Amino acid sequence: MFTTRPEIRGTFGAVATTHWLASAVGMSVLERGGNAFDAAAAAGFVLQIVEPHLNGPGGEVPIILKRHDAAEPEVICGQGPFPLAATAARFAALGLRQVPGTGLLPSVVPGAFDAWMLLLRDHGSWSPRAVLEAAIGYAEDGFPVLPRVAASILPAREFFPAEWPSSAEVWMPGGEVPRPRARFRTPGIATTYRRILAEAESAGADRERQIEAARDAFYRGFVAEAVDRFYSTAELMDSSGRRHGGLLRADDFARYRARAERTVSRDYAGVTVHKTGPWGQGPALLQTLGLLEGFDIAGMDPAGERFVHTVVECMKLSYADREVFYGDPDASDIPLETLLSRDYASRRRALVGEGAALDLTPGDLPGAADAMRRVLAMAGAETPVGLGAGEPTFAPLPVEWGDTVHLDVVDRWGNMISATPSGGWLQSSPAVPGLGFAISTRGQMGWLDAGLPSDLRPGTRPRTTLTPTLVTRDGEGYLAMGTPGGDQQDQWTLAVLLRRLHHGLDLQAAIDLPLFTSKHFPQSFYPRSFEPGRLLVEDRFGAEAIAALERRGHRVTVEAPWSLGRVCAVGREDGFLIAAATPRLMQAYAIGR
Repeated sequence: MFTTRPEIRGTFGAVATTHWLASAVGMSVLERGGNAFDAAAAAGFVLQIVEPHLNGPGGEVPIILKRHDAAEPEVICGQGPFPLAATAARFAALGLRQVPGTGLLPSVVPGAFDAWMLLLRDHGSWSPRAVLEAAIGYAEDGFPVLPRVAASILPAREFFPAEWPSSAEVWMPGGEVPRPRARFRTPGIATTYRRILAEAESAGADRERQIEAARDAFYRGFVAEAVDRFYSTAELMDSSGRRHGGLLRADDFARYRARAERTVSRDYAGVTVHKTGPWGQGPALLQTLGLLEGFDIAGMDPAGERFVHTVVECMKLSYADREVFYGDPDASDIPLETLLSRDYASRRRALVGEGAALDLTPGDLPGAADAMRRVLAMAGAETPVGLGAGEPTFAPLPVEWGDTVHLDVVDRWGNMISATPSGGWLQSSPAVPGLGFAISTRGQMGWLDAGLPSDLRPGTRPRTTLTPTLVTRDGEGYLAMGTPGGDQQDQWTLAVLLRRLHHGLDLQAAIDLPLFTSKHFPQSFYPRSFEPGRLLVEDRFGAEAIAALERRGHRVTVEAPWSLGRVCAVGREDGFLIAAATPRLMQAYAIGR
Protein backbone atom coordinates (compact mmCIF):
# COMPACT_ATOMS: atom_id res chain seq x y z
CA MET A 1 0.00 0.00 0.00
CA PHE A 2 1.03 3.62 -0.51
CA THR A 3 2.59 5.31 2.52
CA THR A 4 3.53 8.96 2.94
CA ARG A 5 7.05 7.98 3.95
CA PRO A 6 9.06 4.76 4.12
CA GLU A 7 9.28 2.75 7.29
CA ILE A 8 12.86 3.47 8.37
CA ARG A 9 15.03 0.33 8.65
CA GLY A 10 18.63 0.02 9.75
CA THR A 11 20.96 -1.66 12.21
CA PHE A 12 22.63 1.24 14.08
CA GLY A 13 19.85 3.23 15.74
CA ALA A 14 16.50 4.91 15.18
CA VAL A 15 14.69 7.94 16.60
CA ALA A 16 11.12 9.18 16.10
CA THR A 17 9.78 12.38 17.66
CA THR A 18 7.11 14.98 17.02
CA HIS A 19 9.62 17.55 15.72
CA TRP A 20 12.32 17.08 13.12
CA LEU A 21 14.92 19.01 15.10
CA ALA A 22 14.50 16.80 18.18
CA SER A 23 14.76 13.69 15.99
CA ALA A 24 17.96 15.01 14.41
CA VAL A 25 19.46 15.83 17.81
CA GLY A 26 18.56 12.40 19.18
CA MET A 27 20.18 10.69 16.19
CA SER A 28 23.26 12.86 16.54
CA VAL A 29 23.68 11.61 20.10
CA LEU A 30 23.60 8.01 18.89
CA GLU A 31 26.13 8.86 16.18
CA ARG A 32 28.48 10.29 18.81
CA GLY A 33 28.42 7.17 20.96
CA GLY A 34 25.55 7.94 23.31
CA ASN A 35 22.95 5.31 24.07
CA ALA A 36 19.17 5.48 23.61
CA PHE A 37 18.71 7.06 27.03
CA ASP A 38 21.21 9.85 26.39
CA ALA A 39 19.53 10.46 23.03
CA ALA A 40 16.05 10.54 24.56
CA ALA A 41 17.06 13.07 27.21
CA ALA A 42 18.72 15.35 24.65
CA ALA A 43 15.70 15.14 22.34
CA GLY A 44 13.35 15.74 25.27
CA PHE A 45 15.11 18.96 26.24
CA VAL A 46 15.03 20.15 22.61
CA LEU A 47 11.27 19.51 22.40
CA GLN A 48 10.84 21.92 25.33
CA ILE A 49 12.35 24.66 23.19
CA VAL A 50 10.95 23.99 19.72
CA GLU A 51 7.40 22.98 20.74
CA PRO A 52 6.84 25.45 23.62
CA HIS A 53 3.06 25.54 23.09
CA LEU A 54 2.93 21.84 24.02
CA ASN A 55 5.58 21.37 26.71
CA GLY A 56 8.32 23.20 28.55
CA PRO A 57 11.01 23.05 31.26
CA GLY A 58 8.26 23.40 33.88
CA GLY A 59 6.37 20.34 32.67
CA GLU A 60 6.22 16.62 33.40
CA VAL A 61 7.11 13.37 31.65
CA PRO A 62 6.31 9.67 32.09
CA ILE A 63 9.02 7.42 30.65
CA ILE A 64 9.00 3.68 29.91
CA LEU A 65 12.35 2.10 29.12
CA LYS A 66 13.83 -1.32 28.48
CA ARG A 67 17.53 -1.86 28.97
CA HIS A 68 18.99 -4.52 26.74
CA ASP A 69 20.46 -6.26 29.80
CA ALA A 70 17.41 -5.99 32.09
CA ALA A 71 14.79 -8.70 32.54
CA GLU A 72 11.88 -6.25 32.62
CA PRO A 73 11.09 -2.70 31.45
CA GLU A 74 10.61 0.04 34.02
CA VAL A 75 8.75 3.32 34.36
CA ILE A 76 10.33 6.57 35.45
CA CYS A 77 7.54 8.69 36.88
CA GLY A 78 8.17 12.36 36.17
CA GLN A 79 4.68 13.45 37.22
CA GLY A 80 4.93 15.97 40.04
CA PRO A 81 2.36 16.13 42.85
CA PHE A 82 -0.20 18.67 44.01
CA PRO A 83 1.21 21.30 46.39
CA LEU A 84 0.76 20.60 50.09
CA ALA A 85 -1.45 23.71 50.32
CA ALA A 86 -3.81 22.44 47.60
CA THR A 87 -6.90 21.18 49.41
CA ALA A 88 -10.52 20.88 48.30
CA ALA A 89 -11.48 23.19 51.17
CA ARG A 90 -9.08 25.83 49.89
CA PHE A 91 -10.69 25.78 46.43
CA ALA A 92 -14.22 25.70 47.88
CA ALA A 93 -13.41 28.82 49.93
CA LEU A 94 -12.60 30.54 46.63
CA GLY A 95 -16.04 29.60 45.28
CA LEU A 96 -14.65 27.15 42.72
CA ARG A 97 -16.34 23.89 41.72
CA GLN A 98 -13.40 22.78 39.59
CA VAL A 99 -9.68 23.40 39.55
CA PRO A 100 -9.08 26.11 36.91
CA GLY A 101 -7.37 25.08 33.70
CA THR A 102 -4.93 27.98 33.49
CA GLY A 103 -3.12 30.38 35.81
CA LEU A 104 -1.34 29.81 39.11
CA LEU A 105 -3.87 27.71 41.05
CA PRO A 106 -3.66 24.47 39.03
CA SER A 107 0.13 24.26 39.12
CA VAL A 108 1.88 21.12 40.38
CA VAL A 109 5.54 20.40 40.97
CA PRO A 110 7.20 20.13 37.53
CA GLY A 111 8.64 16.63 37.31
CA ALA A 112 10.28 16.57 33.88
CA PHE A 113 13.73 17.86 34.82
CA ASP A 114 14.17 15.41 37.66
CA ALA A 115 12.91 12.52 35.52
CA TRP A 116 15.38 13.26 32.72
CA MET A 117 18.21 13.59 35.23
CA LEU A 118 17.25 10.31 36.93
CA LEU A 119 17.19 8.60 33.53
CA LEU A 120 20.61 10.05 32.72
CA ARG A 121 22.10 9.01 36.06
CA ASP A 122 20.84 5.45 36.14
CA HIS A 123 20.82 4.52 32.46
CA GLY A 124 22.70 7.11 30.43
CA SER A 125 26.38 7.75 29.89
CA TRP A 126 26.57 11.47 29.05
CA SER A 127 27.04 14.50 31.28
CA PRO A 128 24.31 17.09 31.92
CA ARG A 129 26.17 19.60 29.74
CA ALA A 130 26.37 17.22 26.79
CA VAL A 131 22.66 16.40 27.03
CA LEU A 132 21.53 20.04 27.41
CA GLU A 133 23.88 21.50 24.80
CA ALA A 134 21.49 21.35 21.84
CA ALA A 135 18.48 22.73 23.74
CA ILE A 136 20.53 25.65 25.03
CA GLY A 137 21.79 26.27 21.51
CA TYR A 138 18.28 26.53 20.06
CA ALA A 139 17.10 28.72 22.93
CA GLU A 140 20.05 31.10 22.47
CA ASP A 141 20.53 31.06 18.71
CA GLY A 142 16.94 30.59 17.63
CA PHE A 143 14.56 28.00 16.20
CA PRO A 144 11.85 28.21 13.52
CA VAL A 145 8.44 29.18 14.91
CA LEU A 146 5.89 26.51 14.10
CA PRO A 147 2.65 27.97 12.72
CA ARG A 148 0.84 26.46 15.72
CA VAL A 149 3.18 28.29 18.10
CA ALA A 150 2.32 31.60 16.50
CA ALA A 151 -1.36 30.66 16.47
CA SER A 152 -1.20 29.85 20.18
CA ILE A 153 0.27 33.27 21.04
CA LEU A 154 -2.03 35.23 18.75
CA PRO A 155 -5.21 34.96 20.91
CA ALA A 156 -3.14 36.16 23.89
CA ARG A 157 -1.74 39.26 22.18
CA GLU A 158 -3.86 41.49 24.45
CA PHE A 159 -4.20 39.10 27.39
CA PHE A 160 -0.48 38.58 27.98
CA PRO A 161 0.49 42.28 28.28
CA ALA A 162 -2.57 43.07 30.40
CA GLU A 163 -2.72 40.00 32.67
CA TRP A 164 0.49 37.96 32.36
CA PRO A 165 3.22 40.52 31.58
CA SER A 166 6.02 38.04 32.29
CA SER A 167 4.64 35.87 29.46
CA ALA A 168 4.43 38.86 27.15
CA GLU A 169 8.11 39.53 27.82
CA VAL A 170 9.05 35.99 26.76
CA TRP A 171 6.62 35.32 23.91
CA MET A 172 5.95 38.80 22.51
CA PRO A 173 9.34 40.55 22.53
CA GLY A 174 8.89 44.10 21.34
CA GLY A 175 5.14 43.67 21.74
CA GLU A 176 4.78 41.58 18.57
CA VAL A 177 3.45 38.10 18.02
CA PRO A 178 6.16 36.05 16.28
CA ARG A 179 5.56 35.23 12.62
CA PRO A 180 5.23 31.59 11.56
CA ARG A 181 8.58 30.10 10.53
CA ALA A 182 10.46 33.17 11.77
CA ARG A 183 13.57 32.66 13.90
CA PHE A 184 12.72 32.95 17.57
CA ARG A 185 14.81 32.86 20.74
CA THR A 186 14.06 32.09 24.38
CA PRO A 187 17.20 33.39 26.08
CA GLY A 188 15.69 33.22 29.57
CA ILE A 189 15.48 29.43 29.38
CA ALA A 190 19.04 29.25 28.07
CA THR A 191 20.24 31.37 30.99
CA THR A 192 18.40 29.13 33.47
CA TYR A 193 19.92 25.97 32.05
CA ARG A 194 23.39 27.52 31.88
CA ARG A 195 23.14 28.46 35.56
CA ILE A 196 22.05 24.91 36.44
CA LEU A 197 25.08 23.56 34.54
CA ALA A 198 27.44 25.97 36.30
CA GLU A 199 26.17 24.77 39.69
CA ALA A 200 26.33 21.15 38.53
CA GLU A 201 29.93 21.41 37.37
CA SER A 202 30.97 23.17 40.56
CA ALA A 203 30.39 19.78 42.24
CA GLY A 204 33.41 18.39 40.39
CA ALA A 205 34.13 16.25 37.36
CA ASP A 206 32.20 13.16 38.45
CA ARG A 207 29.16 12.69 36.19
CA GLU A 208 26.79 11.45 38.87
CA ARG A 209 27.73 14.26 41.26
CA GLN A 210 27.01 16.76 38.50
CA ILE A 211 23.60 15.20 37.89
CA GLU A 212 22.71 15.35 41.60
CA ALA A 213 23.90 18.95 41.82
CA ALA A 214 21.74 19.83 38.79
CA ARG A 215 18.72 18.25 40.48
CA ASP A 216 19.45 20.25 43.62
CA ALA A 217 19.75 23.52 41.66
CA PHE A 218 16.28 22.96 40.21
CA TYR A 219 14.41 21.54 43.19
CA ARG A 220 16.28 22.85 46.21
CA GLY A 221 18.00 25.88 44.73
CA PHE A 222 17.41 28.98 42.63
CA VAL A 223 14.66 27.53 40.39
CA ALA A 224 12.45 26.53 43.32
CA GLU A 225 13.16 29.86 45.02
CA ALA A 226 12.10 31.85 41.93
CA VAL A 227 8.83 29.91 41.67
CA ASP A 228 8.16 30.42 45.40
CA ARG A 229 8.67 34.19 45.17
CA PHE A 230 6.34 34.50 42.19
CA TYR A 231 3.61 32.15 43.36
CA SER A 232 3.49 33.56 46.89
CA THR A 233 3.15 37.21 45.79
CA ALA A 234 1.38 37.36 42.41
CA GLU A 235 -2.40 37.27 41.89
CA LEU A 236 -3.18 36.74 38.23
CA MET A 237 -6.12 35.94 35.97
CA ASP A 238 -7.02 32.32 35.28
CA SER A 239 -9.74 30.46 33.39
CA SER A 240 -12.25 31.03 36.20
CA GLY A 241 -12.36 34.68 35.12
CA ARG A 242 -10.87 35.86 38.43
CA ARG A 243 -7.40 36.59 39.77
CA HIS A 244 -5.87 34.11 42.16
CA GLY A 245 -2.50 33.54 43.76
CA GLY A 246 -0.59 30.29 43.58
CA LEU A 247 -0.19 27.45 46.08
CA LEU A 248 3.11 26.01 44.88
CA ARG A 249 6.06 26.63 47.20
CA ALA A 250 9.75 25.82 47.51
CA ASP A 251 8.97 23.15 50.11
CA ASP A 252 6.91 21.28 47.50
CA PHE A 253 9.91 21.28 45.18
CA ALA A 254 12.28 20.15 47.93
CA ARG A 255 10.12 17.14 48.80
CA TYR A 256 9.94 15.91 45.22
CA ARG A 257 11.95 13.10 43.67
CA ALA A 258 11.25 11.39 40.36
CA ARG A 259 11.24 7.64 40.86
CA ALA A 260 11.46 4.32 39.09
CA GLU A 261 8.48 1.97 39.22
CA ARG A 262 7.42 -1.35 37.77
CA THR A 263 5.28 -1.22 34.65
CA VAL A 264 1.72 -2.49 34.50
CA SER A 265 1.45 -5.00 31.67
CA ARG A 266 -0.73 -7.43 29.76
CA ASP A 267 0.07 -10.29 27.40
CA TYR A 268 -1.72 -9.93 24.07
CA ALA A 269 -1.32 -11.51 20.62
CA GLY A 270 2.14 -12.91 21.34
CA VAL A 271 3.59 -9.77 22.93
CA THR A 272 3.53 -8.04 26.31
CA VAL A 273 2.27 -4.45 26.40
CA HIS A 274 3.68 -2.25 29.18
CA LYS A 275 2.13 0.96 30.55
CA THR A 276 2.42 3.22 33.59
CA GLY A 277 0.39 2.64 36.73
CA PRO A 278 -3.12 4.03 37.28
CA TRP A 279 -1.78 7.50 38.08
CA GLY A 280 -1.81 7.65 34.27
CA GLN A 281 -4.52 6.52 31.91
CA GLY A 282 -2.31 3.75 30.46
CA PRO A 283 -4.06 0.78 32.11
CA ALA A 284 -7.19 1.70 30.10
CA LEU A 285 -5.36 0.50 26.98
CA LEU A 286 -4.56 -2.76 28.74
CA GLN A 287 -8.18 -3.19 29.82
CA THR A 288 -9.25 -2.61 26.23
CA LEU A 289 -6.87 -5.28 24.98
CA GLY A 290 -8.52 -7.69 27.40
CA LEU A 291 -11.91 -6.90 25.90
CA LEU A 292 -10.63 -7.16 22.33
CA GLU A 293 -9.34 -10.69 22.93
CA GLY A 294 -12.90 -11.87 22.36
CA PHE A 295 -13.18 -10.36 18.87
CA ASP A 296 -11.70 -11.37 15.52
CA ILE A 297 -9.71 -8.19 14.98
CA ALA A 298 -7.54 -9.89 12.35
CA GLY A 299 -10.64 -10.58 10.29
CA MET A 300 -11.68 -6.92 10.25
CA ASP A 301 -10.67 -4.30 7.70
CA PRO A 302 -8.19 -2.13 9.65
CA ALA A 303 -9.75 0.93 8.01
CA GLY A 304 -13.33 -0.37 8.13
CA GLU A 305 -16.36 0.56 10.19
CA ARG A 306 -16.49 -2.75 12.12
CA PHE A 307 -12.92 -2.22 13.33
CA VAL A 308 -13.69 1.36 14.40
CA HIS A 309 -16.95 0.40 16.12
CA THR A 310 -15.43 -2.51 18.04
CA VAL A 311 -12.40 -0.58 19.27
CA VAL A 312 -14.45 2.47 20.25
CA GLU A 313 -17.08 0.48 22.15
CA CYS A 314 -14.40 -1.37 24.10
CA MET A 315 -12.59 1.90 24.86
CA LYS A 316 -15.84 3.39 26.20
CA LEU A 317 -15.99 0.67 28.83
CA SER A 318 -12.32 1.02 29.78
CA TYR A 319 -12.51 4.80 29.98
CA ALA A 320 -15.62 4.59 32.16
CA ASP A 321 -13.50 2.56 34.58
CA ARG A 322 -10.74 5.13 34.27
CA GLU A 323 -13.11 7.83 35.46
CA VAL A 324 -14.16 6.10 38.67
CA PHE A 325 -11.25 3.80 39.59
CA TYR A 326 -7.95 5.42 38.49
CA GLY A 327 -5.78 7.69 40.61
CA ASP A 328 -2.52 7.76 42.54
CA PRO A 329 -2.09 4.26 44.03
CA ASP A 330 -0.03 5.82 46.84
CA ALA A 331 -3.18 7.53 48.10
CA SER A 332 -6.02 5.21 47.06
CA ASP A 333 -6.68 1.49 46.84
CA ILE A 334 -6.95 0.93 43.07
CA PRO A 335 -8.54 -2.46 42.16
CA LEU A 336 -6.10 -2.91 39.28
CA GLU A 337 -5.75 -6.67 39.61
CA THR A 338 -9.52 -7.02 39.20
CA LEU A 339 -9.73 -4.51 36.37
CA LEU A 340 -7.07 -6.39 34.39
CA SER A 341 -8.38 -9.88 35.11
CA ARG A 342 -9.76 -12.17 32.41
CA ASP A 343 -12.98 -12.81 34.35
CA TYR A 344 -13.67 -9.09 34.60
CA ALA A 345 -12.95 -8.58 30.90
CA SER A 346 -15.29 -11.41 30.02
CA ARG A 347 -18.15 -9.85 31.99
CA ARG A 348 -17.52 -6.43 30.48
CA ARG A 349 -17.16 -7.76 26.93
CA ALA A 350 -20.79 -8.89 27.00
CA LEU A 351 -21.82 -5.20 27.08
CA VAL A 352 -20.38 -4.54 23.60
CA GLY A 353 -23.23 -4.62 21.11
CA GLU A 354 -23.87 -3.86 17.47
CA GLY A 355 -25.02 -0.33 18.28
CA ALA A 356 -23.16 2.62 19.79
CA ALA A 357 -23.50 2.88 23.57
CA LEU A 358 -24.63 6.30 24.73
CA ASP A 359 -24.15 5.71 28.47
CA LEU A 360 -20.98 5.61 30.54
CA THR A 361 -20.99 2.24 32.28
CA PRO A 362 -18.23 1.45 34.78
CA GLY A 363 -17.65 -2.05 36.07
CA ASP A 364 -19.90 -3.76 38.60
CA LEU A 365 -17.69 -3.04 41.61
CA PRO A 366 -19.06 -1.52 44.82
CA GLY A 367 -19.73 2.22 44.58
CA ALA A 368 -18.88 2.51 40.87
CA ALA A 369 -22.33 3.57 39.67
CA ASP A 370 -22.61 6.28 42.33
CA ALA A 371 -19.11 7.49 41.51
CA MET A 372 -20.01 7.82 37.84
CA ARG A 373 -23.11 9.86 38.72
CA ARG A 374 -20.90 12.26 40.66
CA VAL A 375 -18.47 12.54 37.76
CA LEU A 376 -21.22 13.35 35.27
CA ALA A 377 -22.75 15.93 37.61
CA MET A 378 -19.43 17.79 37.81
CA ALA A 379 -18.23 17.43 34.22
CA GLY A 380 -18.50 20.66 32.26
CA ALA A 381 -19.83 22.51 35.31
CA GLU A 382 -17.90 25.70 34.54
CA THR A 383 -17.35 27.83 31.46
CA PRO A 384 -13.75 28.81 30.73
CA VAL A 385 -12.89 32.49 30.64
CA GLY A 386 -9.98 34.22 28.97
CA LEU A 387 -7.53 31.88 27.28
CA GLY A 388 -10.07 29.07 27.09
CA ALA A 389 -9.88 25.52 28.33
CA GLY A 390 -6.93 23.99 30.10
CA GLU A 391 -5.85 21.80 27.21
CA PRO A 392 -3.19 23.48 25.02
CA THR A 393 -5.65 24.18 22.21
CA PHE A 394 -7.24 27.63 22.24
CA ALA A 395 -10.91 27.94 21.32
CA PRO A 396 -10.26 30.47 18.50
CA LEU A 397 -7.91 28.01 16.79
CA PRO A 398 -8.88 25.34 14.30
CA VAL A 399 -9.30 22.11 16.24
CA GLU A 400 -6.25 19.93 15.62
CA TRP A 401 -5.93 17.19 18.21
CA GLY A 402 -2.21 17.06 18.77
CA ASP A 403 -1.29 18.64 22.09
CA THR A 404 1.76 17.44 24.01
CA VAL A 405 4.89 15.91 22.40
CA HIS A 406 6.35 12.42 22.11
CA LEU A 407 9.63 10.62 21.43
CA ASP A 408 10.88 7.07 20.95
CA VAL A 409 14.47 5.80 20.59
CA VAL A 410 16.13 2.43 20.03
CA ASP A 411 19.90 1.88 19.79
CA ARG A 412 22.23 -0.76 18.36
CA TRP A 413 22.59 -2.48 21.75
CA GLY A 414 18.84 -3.03 22.01
CA ASN A 415 18.05 -0.31 24.55
CA MET A 416 14.58 1.15 23.95
CA ILE A 417 12.63 4.07 25.40
CA SER A 418 9.28 5.81 24.98
CA ALA A 419 8.40 9.14 26.61
CA THR A 420 5.53 11.64 26.42
CA PRO A 421 6.64 15.03 27.78
CA SER A 422 4.00 17.67 28.41
CA GLY A 423 2.98 20.52 30.69
CA GLY A 424 4.34 23.99 31.23
CA TRP A 425 3.17 25.02 27.78
CA LEU A 426 3.41 28.74 27.12
CA GLN A 427 -0.35 29.38 27.42
CA SER A 428 -0.88 27.28 30.57
CA SER A 429 0.37 29.68 33.22
CA PRO A 430 2.39 32.90 33.41
CA ALA A 431 6.12 32.60 32.79
CA VAL A 432 8.10 32.72 36.03
CA PRO A 433 10.19 35.92 36.10
CA GLY A 434 13.88 35.16 35.96
CA LEU A 435 13.36 31.63 34.62
CA GLY A 436 11.67 32.23 31.27
CA PHE A 437 9.18 29.37 31.40
CA ALA A 438 5.74 28.42 32.73
CA ILE A 439 4.81 25.75 35.28
CA SER A 440 2.60 22.72 34.64
CA THR A 441 -1.13 23.11 35.28
CA ARG A 442 -1.75 19.36 35.52
CA GLY A 443 -3.60 20.01 38.79
CA GLN A 444 -6.71 20.75 36.74
CA MET A 445 -7.15 16.97 36.42
CA GLY A 446 -8.05 16.61 40.09
CA TRP A 447 -11.70 16.55 41.10
CA LEU A 448 -12.68 18.59 44.16
CA ASP A 449 -14.03 16.46 47.02
CA ALA A 450 -15.83 14.01 44.74
CA GLY A 451 -14.92 10.88 46.67
CA LEU A 452 -12.85 9.55 43.77
CA PRO A 453 -9.27 8.21 43.58
CA SER A 454 -8.57 11.09 41.17
CA ASP A 455 -9.59 13.74 43.72
CA LEU A 456 -7.17 16.56 44.47
CA ARG A 457 -5.15 15.58 47.54
CA PRO A 458 -2.10 17.44 48.87
CA GLY A 459 1.18 15.79 47.91
CA THR A 460 -0.34 13.19 45.58
CA ARG A 461 -0.05 12.81 41.82
CA PRO A 462 -2.90 13.98 39.56
CA ARG A 463 -4.23 11.27 37.27
CA THR A 464 -2.54 12.27 34.07
CA THR A 465 -3.42 11.59 30.43
CA LEU A 466 0.23 11.02 29.49
CA THR A 467 0.71 7.44 28.40
CA PRO A 468 3.76 6.14 26.49
CA THR A 469 3.74 2.49 25.41
CA LEU A 470 6.50 -0.11 25.32
CA VAL A 471 5.98 -3.62 23.96
CA THR A 472 8.21 -6.62 24.57
CA ARG A 473 8.34 -9.94 22.75
CA ASP A 474 10.06 -12.95 24.30
CA GLY A 475 11.51 -10.60 26.92
CA GLU A 476 13.16 -8.27 24.38
CA GLY A 477 12.19 -4.75 23.45
CA TYR A 478 9.89 -4.95 20.41
CA LEU A 479 8.08 -1.60 20.02
CA ALA A 480 8.14 1.83 21.67
CA MET A 481 5.33 4.11 20.60
CA GLY A 482 2.98 6.89 21.55
CA THR A 483 1.34 10.13 20.56
CA PRO A 484 0.33 13.51 21.89
CA GLY A 485 -3.39 14.09 22.27
CA GLY A 486 -4.67 14.19 25.86
CA ASP A 487 -7.51 11.70 26.30
CA GLN A 488 -7.06 10.55 22.72
CA GLN A 489 -3.53 9.20 23.22
CA ASP A 490 -4.34 5.57 23.96
CA GLN A 491 -7.09 5.53 21.35
CA TRP A 492 -4.66 6.44 18.56
CA THR A 493 -1.83 4.27 19.87
CA LEU A 494 -4.18 1.31 20.18
CA ALA A 495 -5.41 1.59 16.58
CA VAL A 496 -1.82 1.60 15.29
CA LEU A 497 -0.78 -1.27 17.57
CA LEU A 498 -3.72 -3.45 16.49
CA ARG A 499 -2.99 -2.83 12.81
CA ARG A 500 0.60 -3.84 13.42
CA LEU A 501 -0.12 -6.99 15.43
CA HIS A 502 -3.19 -8.31 13.61
CA HIS A 503 -2.83 -7.07 10.04
CA GLY A 504 0.94 -7.23 9.57
CA LEU A 505 1.25 -3.61 8.48
CA ASP A 506 4.61 -1.94 8.77
CA LEU A 507 4.78 0.93 11.26
CA GLN A 508 4.42 3.69 8.69
CA ALA A 509 1.45 2.02 7.00
CA ALA A 510 -0.27 1.47 10.35
CA ILE A 511 0.24 5.14 11.26
CA ASP A 512 -0.84 6.44 7.85
CA LEU A 513 -4.22 4.68 7.77
CA PRO A 514 -7.09 6.97 8.82
CA LEU A 515 -7.60 7.47 12.55
CA PHE A 516 -10.59 8.11 14.79
CA THR A 517 -11.34 9.24 18.34
CA SER A 518 -14.25 9.10 20.75
CA LYS A 519 -15.34 12.13 22.78
CA HIS A 520 -17.90 10.04 24.67
CA PHE A 521 -16.36 10.33 28.15
CA PRO A 522 -15.47 13.38 30.29
CA GLN A 523 -12.28 15.00 29.09
CA SER A 524 -9.46 15.21 31.61
CA PHE A 525 -8.80 18.91 30.97
CA TYR A 526 -10.82 21.79 32.39
CA PRO A 527 -13.80 22.23 32.10
CA ARG A 528 -14.13 18.41 31.79
CA SER A 529 -16.85 18.46 29.12
CA PHE A 530 -18.07 15.36 27.29
CA GLU A 531 -20.24 14.48 24.31
CA PRO A 532 -22.06 11.14 24.61
CA GLY A 533 -21.72 9.09 21.45
CA ARG A 534 -19.54 11.64 19.65
CA LEU A 535 -17.09 10.00 17.27
CA LEU A 536 -14.54 11.93 15.23
CA VAL A 537 -13.23 10.26 12.08
CA GLU A 538 -10.88 11.35 9.33
CA ASP A 539 -12.78 11.63 6.07
CA ARG A 540 -10.43 9.13 4.42
CA PHE A 541 -12.55 6.35 5.92
CA GLY A 542 -14.93 7.07 3.07
CA ALA A 543 -18.64 7.80 2.81
CA GLU A 544 -19.73 4.15 3.02
CA ALA A 545 -17.91 3.40 6.27
CA ILE A 546 -18.97 6.72 7.81
CA ALA A 547 -22.62 6.06 6.94
CA ALA A 548 -22.38 2.58 8.47
CA LEU A 549 -21.04 4.06 11.71
CA GLU A 550 -23.91 6.50 11.79
CA ARG A 551 -26.39 3.66 11.29
CA ARG A 552 -24.90 2.02 14.36
CA GLY A 553 -25.82 5.14 16.34
CA HIS A 554 -22.45 6.90 16.49
CA ARG A 555 -22.76 10.69 16.40
CA VAL A 556 -20.10 11.14 13.77
CA THR A 557 -18.14 14.29 13.08
CA VAL A 558 -16.04 14.09 9.92
CA GLU A 559 -12.62 15.72 10.28
CA ALA A 560 -10.03 16.67 7.68
CA PRO A 561 -8.18 13.79 5.99
CA TRP A 562 -4.93 14.08 8.00
CA SER A 563 -6.05 15.69 11.25
CA LEU A 564 -6.18 13.07 14.04
CA GLY A 565 -3.19 11.70 15.90
CA ARG A 566 0.56 12.28 15.93
CA VAL A 567 1.78 8.72 16.49
CA CYS A 568 5.53 8.01 16.48
CA ALA A 569 7.15 4.61 16.93
CA VAL A 570 10.42 2.67 16.86
CA GLY A 571 10.99 -1.07 17.04
CA ARG A 572 13.18 -4.12 16.57
CA GLU A 573 12.31 -6.83 14.06
CA ASP A 574 14.20 -9.48 12.10
CA GLY A 575 17.55 -8.05 13.10
CA PHE A 576 16.60 -4.51 12.03
CA LEU A 577 15.86 -1.34 13.96
CA ILE A 578 12.74 0.32 12.55
CA ALA A 579 10.99 3.66 12.95
CA ALA A 580 8.05 5.69 11.64
CA ALA A 581 6.38 9.02 12.31
CA THR A 582 3.07 10.59 11.40
CA PRO A 583 2.82 13.02 8.48
CA ARG A 584 -0.01 14.86 10.28
CA LEU A 585 0.83 18.52 11.05
CA MET A 586 3.94 18.01 8.86
CA GLN A 587 6.57 18.15 11.58
CA ALA A 588 7.15 14.71 13.17
CA TYR A 589 10.13 12.81 11.80
CA ALA A 590 11.74 9.39 12.02
CA ILE A 591 15.48 8.96 11.45
CA GLY A 592 17.59 5.84 11.45
CA ARG A 593 20.40 3.99 9.77
